[in-house]
Amino acid sequence: MDIHIDDDLVRRLVAGRFPEWAVLPVKRFPSGGTVNDVYRLGDDMVVRLPRTEGGAADLVREREWLPRLAERLPVGIPEVLGAGGPAEGFPWAWSVYRWLDGANPRLEALDEPLLLAEDLARFVAAMWSVELPGAPAAYRGGPLGTLDAATRAAIGRLRGMPEEGVDCDAALDVWEEALRAPGPGGAPVWVHADLMPGNLLVGGGRLGAVIDFGCMGVGDPACDLFPAWNLLPAGAREVFRAALGVDDATWLRGRARAFSQALISLPDHRGSNPAMADNARHVIRAVLAA
Repeated sequence: MDIHIDDDLVRRLVAGRFPEWAVLPVKRFPSGGTVNDVYRLGDDMVVRLPRTEGGAADLVREREWLPRLAERLPVGIPEVLGAGGPAEGFPWAWSVYRWLDGANPRLEALDEPLLLAEDLARFVAAMWSVELPGAPAAYRGGPLGTLDAATRAAIGRLRGMPEEGVDCDAALDVWEEALRAPGPGGAPVWVHADLMPGNLLVGGGRLGAVIDFGCMGVGDPACDLFPAWNLLPAGAREVFRAALGVDDATWLRGRARAFSQALISLPDHRGSNPAMADNARHVIRAVLAA
């Protein structure tokens, strides 16, 4: 379904559901995400509107779980201030959140990479320690083999894109090595499952908040090792690993999960989302150079 979202639609939705906020200015906020459109509402709030039905389900999931996770995590996370529903021709759920200050970290331009690595490890460790019954399954949180077909297909697509310079034989070797690694030895744990730079907010080089919990749930802890490859330089990567104390098999699966996502993302987004394509290239280079 092709839904056109603009400032006027957001104003009408807000006025209809939250008339007390109808006088506040609405302005689109530039985002490299692919699931939601984001709009500032006044100075202190933000509206997220999904572009797909699946994205709407993620917002509903956040409404249930974010308030219960907030007190258990060491940095800020989104606070839901209002829940909207279908109206004005918009067919799905949408939400209003409190605005969180900070900026997305920029690849290879981190002010405090070692301290950021420690901050990220504290957040991940806190997620893994959460004990809340009835948790949903994390998106992409199942066995690594469930990603096999899509990953091999992505490598095949990249063989037809020589301009990207990806060593596809080496990529396949990395992937097949990970598939031979042992799976998780214990019960699934709570994970954010989408720790991309665009979902992190930093200030003064330190982690201030983590956003977009649409993929959260219980799954393989390796799902939350993404920052080692999509953000941190080699030295900080080792600080991150040491702080979490993960074993070799978990580390290998985490690398493979980040690699798989990047291999799939690059051919999908290189013509439509430069930020995501550049991040995918960064991950592919980092993994193949390791």
